[in-house]
Amino acid sequence: MVVTLVRDRYRVDLAGLQAVCESNYARLLRLLPAMRDGASERRVALSQGERLVGVLVLEVLENCPYTSTLRVRQEYALPWLPSPQMEVRVYHDARMAEVTGAENARRFRSIYPYPNAAMHQPDEKSQLNLFLGEWLSHCLACGHELAPVL
Repeated sequence: MVVTLVRDRYRVDLAGLQAVCESNYARLLRLLPAMRDGASERRVALSQGERLVGVLVLEVLENCPYTSTLRVRQEYALPWLPSPQMEVRVYHDARMAEVTGAENARRFRSIYPYPNAAMHQPDEKSQLNLFLGEWLSHCLACGHELAPVL
């Protein structure tokens, strides 16, 4: 007797994804309140005790009446850990922010067949938005304004 396991097909939790995107918008607004005022940039230092472990850089790439595009990246990270970099589209009218690009990938689909040539996870888009939320929450909890060097 041969037993085959059939995995349930992944389904997008649209309400959950929207909640994450709404939370990310609120976090980004706290970190970069002037993002709608034009091209701007903010650097937030992340330290562990007295030691600087990284700098979160938020920069506005594009501003339109209802949307903004941001680049979120980390500088001065640990040498053994790749520095994350994401492109985030902010929808001001809907009060949502979603990841549209990470590293060298852009425009993620909601669902990927698995396995696939690019080795994306079936829920890659959801995972990236959750990661952005956790990263921004960490920066809000542990970050401080980077003082300019005189």
